[in-house]
Amino acid sequence: MFLGPIFTREAVTLPRRPRMYVARATYVLALFVLMCTAWMILPGTQVVSALSTLATFGAILFQILAPLQLALAVFFAALSAASAVARDKDRRTLDLLLLTDISNSELVLGRLVASLLGVFVLLAAAIPLFMLALLFGGVSPGQVARVEAVTLVSVLAAGSLGSTLAFWREKTFQTLALTALGLGAWIVAWEAIALAAPEQVWLGIDCLDWAIVLSPWQAILEASRPAAEGESLSSLMSPAVAAFLAVALGLTAAISGIAVWRVRVWNPAREGQRRGIRKRRERQATRSLDAAPPVKTAGSSRPMAIEGGEPILRGPTRPVWDNPIVWREIRTRAYGRRVLVIRVAYWCLFILAAAGVYTLVHGEVGITRAWGVTVLAPLLLLSIVLVNAQAVTALTSERDARALDLLLVTDLTPKEFIFGKLAGILYNAKEMVVLPILLCAYLWLARAISLENFVYLIGALVVLDAFVAVLGMHLGMAYENSQRAILASLGTVFFLFLGVATCIRMMVAFSGSFQVQLQPFLAFMAGGGLALYVTLGARTRSTAIALASAICPLATFYAITSFLLDYTLAVFLVTASAYGFATAAMLVPAVYEFDVATGRTTAPEE
Repeated sequence: MFLGPIFTREAVTLPRRPRMYVARATYVLALFVLMCTAWMILPGTQVVSALSTLATFGAILFQILAPLQLALAVFFAALSAASAVARDKDRRTLDLLLLTDISNSELVLGRLVASLLGVFVLLAAAIPLFMLALLFGGVSPGQVARVEAVTLVSVLAAGSLGSTLAFWREKTFQTLALTALGLGAWIVAWEAIALAAPEQVWLGIDCLDWAIVLSPWQAILEASRPAAEGESLSSLMSPAVAAFLAVALGLTAAISGIAVWRVRVWNPAREGQRRGIRKRRERQATRSLDAAPPVKTAGSSRPMAIEGGEPILRGPTRPVWDNPIVWREIRTRAYGRRVLVIRVAYWCLFILAAAGVYTLVHGEVGITRAWGVTVLAPLLLLSIVLVNAQAVTALTSERDARALDLLLVTDLTPKEFIFGKLAGILYNAKEMVVLPILLCAYLWLARAISLENFVYLIGALVVLDAFVAVLGMHLGMAYENSQRAILASLGTVFFLFLGVATCIRMMVAFSGSFQVQLQPFLAFMAGGGLALYVTLGARTRSTAIALASAICPLATFYAITSFLLDYTLAVFLVTASAYGFATAAMLVPAVYEFDVATGRTTAPEE
């Protein structure tokens, strides 16, 4: 095939994997449960007495499902493409592929499309379910076609971004972090322009139209709206949506073209450069050893080697701390030599969010809760995703590089390993932990929030940061396949955030009494608890993890309703208790069942 043997192998083996059928059925079932939940909310809060009510329900439901599918598809497309290439690098299989006669286009495009096959299958499986919305009214076939087209090209653009960054960067964490930052910048920047200056004109075009053309989020919102004219061929695709399709396809071609052009320059050249540096250092060390005078004193703090029966003084070395895991995480380049790029990119997004908060606080109207959530939510989501990515790659990278096997034969205790890794994770992600707290402190100093709410907000952020860090380590040890571990860890964090946002959107859209909406969301919460247990406890049989998986969805629903009713203390107490317990439920097995989880044998020798 024209995409090469990599794509051919994936296309042949994918239908043979049972998990693909499970994923397809689960995805469609989840969307169907969401539709049933929305339907139960409608008759439960108001009387349906006219067809116009059903048409309104169908239109609102479609405008909820379309952005939800886009968010899931774009996130998992970028993550799948990036993690697939990063896994090949960590396992050194990419070096073997580069030694074959596979062309650059077959390597890059074949790996890209192969990693996106699962996402394409899910999008195709959901089309009949989206067509069911036509039965309610308020939705036309043209809207479904526009939504599917926007989602498809957005998946291609996000996947090409993740794949290209993975071919460029040398470490998995760098790849995942830059991919998340790139997607966040792509969406957040145009959202800020659309919200701040929707009526201004650039080059004869409104800023809102620019946002639709260049942002997948604004494009999906535009595509899900009913056409202004009849459902004719000319109105099937609006000019703004058609322009976005062209821009997204052009962006995909440009990004993938860069990867095709530079893939063999980035990887073999870099590996050869590293080997040359190592050889030069070895020659310099050999010359210094030959020129060094013999030293016969044992009190020197500098390391010595034995050559010809005489101790020889080597070059200076750095002292290692009592816990070598913490020392390696903090004092060495364990996550690559160019992590500064990630920090600079995150600082740029933080400055953008801080500027938005400052503008709202000092504006004429002042900051409201809705605007505050709109500005802060993307930054907080990005922060916890980056902390989680740091945590899961701290385990998967060492497992793929076989460095974990070396650590397991040392006399390091499980507590030293687990807490050393945790300390290193939080240190390396300190900007993602501290900067959101400082932004919340500014809101308190500017009297936008009270001291009480500031304390609740800081406490909840600390609990969530600890939860996602321990979650990444837990799944990094539970899954031997690094790609599955990364998808499970980051997917869990993203699903929790997206589930909260979807629940709030449905509660507000189908307005009514929040207290009576428990019954419609029971199936939604039961499915979320089951999925959480399958992810967290399928490989670690623990009663505490099962209990945490059952509690977290119920607690999250109660926190959402309390937030909408302005019961801030209840939100903090429930969130801290539920996710704090879930953190402890994962941390205790990680420490006390470390040998079982990693396969280390600590039985005394006879």
